[in-house]
Amino acid sequence: MPVKISERENHLAALAEMLGSAERGRGRLALISGAVASGKTDLLDRFAGQALAREALLLETTGSRSERELSFGLLKKVFDNAAMPPAARAEVIALLDGADGGEDDAAARLRMMSRVSSVLLQLAEERTLVITVDDVHWGDAHSLQFLLHLARRVRQSKVLVVLTESTRLRHEQLTFHVELLRQPNCGRLRLHMLTEPGISHVLTEHVSSTVADRLAPECHRLTGGSPLLLRALLEDWRAGGEHGESLQRPVPGEAYAQALLGCLHRGTPDVLTIAQGVAVLGDADCPALLGELLGLTAGAVEQGVQDLHQCAVLEGGAFRSPAARAAVLGAVPAPTLAALHRRAAELLHGDGAAALEIARHLVAAQREAEHWAVPVLREAAEYALVEEDLEFALRCLELAHAACRDGHERAALQIRLVSIAWRLGPAVAETYLPQLAAELEAGRIAPRDLALSVSYLAWSGRLERAAEVVARLAGAAGASVAPGALGMPGAGLLVPGVLGLAGSLDGSAGGDAVPDAALAATAHWLTMLSPPLRSRIPAVGAAVAVSTGPRDLAGEAHAQSAATVNTALTDGQAHHAVAEAERVLQRYHLSDSALQPLAFALMALVYADRLDLAQSWCERLLGECATRRAPSWQAVLSAVRAEIALRQGDLPVAAHQARTAISRITPAGWGVAIGLPLATLIQAETGMGRYEEAMALLEQPVPDGIYHTLPGLHYLRARGRCHLATGRFHAALGDFMTCGELMTAWRVDTPQLMPWRLDAAEAWLALDETGRAHGLAEEQLRRSPGNQRVRGALLPILARGEDLKRRLPRLKEAVEILEDGGDRLQLAGALGELGMGYRALGDFNRARVLMRKAWHVAKACGAEPLCRQLIPGHGDGSDFVAAAEQAGDGDAVQREVEALTEAEARVALLAAHGNTNREIASKLVVTVSTVEQHLTRIYRKLKVKRRRDLPARLADSSLTGVS
Repeated sequence: MPVKISERENHLAALAEMLGSAERGRGRLALISGAVASGKTDLLDRFAGQALAREALLLETTGSRSERELSFGLLKKVFDNAAMPPAARAEVIALLDGADGGEDDAAARLRMMSRVSSVLLQLAEERTLVITVDDVHWGDAHSLQFLLHLARRVRQSKVLVVLTESTRLRHEQLTFHVELLRQPNCGRLRLHMLTEPGISHVLTEHVSSTVADRLAPECHRLTGGSPLLLRALLEDWRAGGEHGESLQRPVPGEAYAQALLGCLHRGTPDVLTIAQGVAVLGDADCPALLGELLGLTAGAVEQGVQDLHQCAVLEGGAFRSPAARAAVLGAVPAPTLAALHRRAAELLHGDGAAALEIARHLVAAQREAEHWAVPVLREAAEYALVEEDLEFALRCLELAHAACRDGHERAALQIRLVSIAWRLGPAVAETYLPQLAAELEAGRIAPRDLALSVSYLAWSGRLERAAEVVARLAGAAGASVAPGALGMPGAGLLVPGVLGLAGSLDGSAGGDAVPDAALAATAHWLTMLSPPLRSRIPAVGAAVAVSTGPRDLAGEAHAQSAATVNTALTDGQAHHAVAEAERVLQRYHLSDSALQPLAFALMALVYADRLDLAQSWCERLLGECATRRAPSWQAVLSAVRAEIALRQGDLPVAAHQARTAISRITPAGWGVAIGLPLATLIQAETGMGRYEEAMALLEQPVPDGIYHTLPGLHYLRARGRCHLATGRFHAALGDFMTCGELMTAWRVDTPQLMPWRLDAAEAWLALDETGRAHGLAEEQLRRSPGNQRVRGALLPILARGEDLKRRLPRLKEAVEILEDGGDRLQLAGALGELGMGYRALGDFNRARVLMRKAWHVAKACGAEPLCRQLIPGHGDGSDFVAAAEQAGDGDAVQREVEALTEAEARVALLAAHGNTNREIASKLVVTVSTVEQHLTRIYRKLKVKRRRDLPARLADSSLTGVS
């Protein structure tokens, strides 16, 4: 694409003036100097066009590096030109050939040059003669000698000689350069790179002046004002289909890359080599290092770097754009490039450079590293993790693992590989798991990494293999049977925080016996996740006390979180479980090794019915990893957050968090843990009435091993709840009973984990088997005498089928219990049952108030089917005004409501919508005591005794905006 460069107009004018002088018989010489790609050839071409337009005899040629050893090679190309008269051409060629034939002495060459000059001067008598030689610095010595000879004879002739040369001259060219400039009729033109205004002027040929002024700085940054690179940049723009005002910013492409490489090839060989070295190292800040890398002297490197700056390839010692560097690297043959990177790594290592800098060369070399590089690569991987460059960290560890010769160290590298890959996704880690399993079976995993390694195998569904490894290690260690060491409910609890992993700090493994503490930690965690494995793993020796030293060992974290979950699943131990879970959450920071323990500590809070604490900790941890590149961490924590929301009755949040979890890790990558987010999503979709979506989720395949894990129980229950909601009562009952059988066999039969008797009772009620339903409910009440949440959920079931006198007290008690609980969905159901009870009794006003309150609570939960069941045809959100009007005291209620302060109004409305005191305190950022004091004043002002009566008094629609 031709580019008209306004900043060259003065040079064209100078050449035109010289041509005019030659036409008047005053011969001239013009020497145009400039860096490579500065526009010398373009200027010469434009002038040649002007010379032809003025009917001059134009003889033009270009010097070539490959022909500079040919005697008179450049001169022959000048005269072997169709524009010359045939006779003169033949005569000159014959003279030059004769010189090649044997006249080698200076006198003979001088006679030959005089005769050639005479022929040219005779031609100039008839017509102005213009001779142009581009890149004269590549001319052979004899041709340059002739040009000097001619220069001395043209002063009184109609001859103009125009030569272009590079700013960097070889030593043997200096004489020619000096002698030429000594001629009084010689004029020198220096070409510089284009300025920003000059580039803007060029751009106005393609875009408006406003856009050109805006784009000029970026174009100048990318090209340095080189006309060659600017032309290529504009060509890339045209190839990209951008036109007119739509050009946002120039983007270097293929044409730019080819122009840059062409620029380098037009320079000296050293320039290209040095450019490649700069591309490998990233910059030219250290000429000594660059010289060692390329095998060049410091002087040659400094001169080459200077040339690269002059031709606008480099700026500040570095390439002007990543595209320029990539183009140079891409043109280097792969073996040469690999050798350069290896050599660079060695030199940098010898100079004590940063590990990350050295590792980038080792990785770029794409070859197996040497043993010295192993610690460097390990250190670089950790620095890469700080920069969230997980892929590079993995590549570093892969190279380190391949180069490592020590078995124990290779095993440690393997577990680190898995942990980093797992951060990206369990499916990514799957590539490394077979080797990890082999290291485990060989006994080379250090005790401190045992629990973490086994956890990865278990997550992937390799439960049996994980159990075999632990059993084999326990047998090799001669582990003695210690009842209760595995800490399952009903088998004696392991005291939390007592796994010190003695003897594991030095990381020794291999043939040494694994310490009992490390085995206990691993076995304890594995059998908590999969209780059936207790029969496969012998109990190991008792654990020792935790050291007070500053340690953060994965084994301790896994063991303590497992113990915490087991405590939470033991009746009457909720308070202890909460304390243990908080200790785990406070002690261990979010990391690759602590993620799963922290997640299980959160689940312990969930099982202990401290949903408020679980939510607070979970959101804190989610906030920590929000700025980290760790999709697996976010997925696991989102799955826990979804379960928390589900148990709170917040179905939309539960569904959203569960979908987020499943989207961040593929279903296949979730392994057996898919049971938790999938179960939550199924229950949430079912509760919101999206039955088709829930049934579609049931079609998703799950691993076979899931039914041997705690997440599998969640999945069984979710499947049963979906069957129950869609009328498949027998299928639902089958899932609930299976859940109960497994929990009984695993000795985890506790409603904190799965209230299977409650679920089965609902299924029996749907099948009109009230007696069986009551039997299961009463059995659960006997098993959980102090569990108020369970009692509040079971009382509505026991109320079914009884007369009103017995039904209403049970339902009132259930509502009172659930109002202080955390599950608003259960509260909505109990309120609705109570309202229907009052309706059957004939107390329609109270029934209406309760049904409307139940509707609002259900609506806030997203439970559309329950909303339709409570108030058919009112799915659009009726308020409480009708209820107040029915009571006949609308004005009085309005005055009472207006008497509330703003703070009291907020508390009143939140309480009317079914929020517990703790939830109200959390939303309004006050203490629970403050909420209780507000409610006392609210009850007095509104003349009510309980919170269930609040909806009837809140008829003023102005309060609906309070939140």
